[in-house]
Amino acid sequence: MIQNPFTNITPVVKNLLIINVIFFVATFALDTMGINLVQLLSAFYPGSPFFRLWQIISYMFMHSGFFHIFSNMLGLIMIGPLLEYTFGPKRFLTYYFITGIGALALQYAVQAFEVHQLTGQFFIDTNTYQPINEQQMRHLQEIYFAPILGASGAVFGLLIAIFLLYPDVEVYIYFIPIPVKIKYLVPVYVLFELYGGLRQAQGDSVAHFAHLGGALVGFIVIKLWGYRSRNNFY
Repeated sequence: MIQNPFTNITPVVKNLLIINVIFFVATFALDTMGINLVQLLSAFYPGSPFFRLWQIISYMFMHSGFFHIFSNMLGLIMIGPLLEYTFGPKRFLTYYFITGIGALALQYAVQAFEVHQLTGQFFIDTNTYQPINEQQMRHLQEIYFAPILGASGAVFGLLIAIFLLYPDVEVYIYFIPIPVKIKYLVPVYVLFELYGGLRQAQGDSVAHFAHLGGALVGFIVIKLWGYRSRNNFY
């Protein structure tokens, strides 16, 4: 059971934590100087005028607020060290970035599908395209101009890895005073994200399919790498 998330933080996890905090502080510090890191480093749909190639990496280190970064970094600290010990530092970092990029890839695929459903095209010129109605306009604006940011996709990849390799590991989650086994937590979490993505509630700014993408790619990578459950570790 993981009791103290700040005990024995491994090198890669520690450095990822530091980089995320630096990006978070810089986002607000530079904003006062007129430098918009959210626009520069968050991910945008490839058809957006704000899209830049480096965003497929940099978006993982951007967060929208304290609770956003706190929840992601808590997940990283709680489950990352065990996976770093299991994979080794280089493979762990590789896995982290693969799942983060895979998360964004699925989000892009869903957005492309939505744009095609709305317009009959995968990409439109936002300067010249005339929306059919206000609802279509709002949906297209959200796809083209809303940033995708956060380490959640990579953290979901870590969750899936723990689920597959150490399903009986127990973790604490918000406001629940007793530990919950990963094998019970992760399926509920995945189903919740699937429901959120399919429901598409107005005002929901969470990239649910990015979370699912991180989980899906993580599952595939673990299977390709040939890792199996290691519950006898405990």
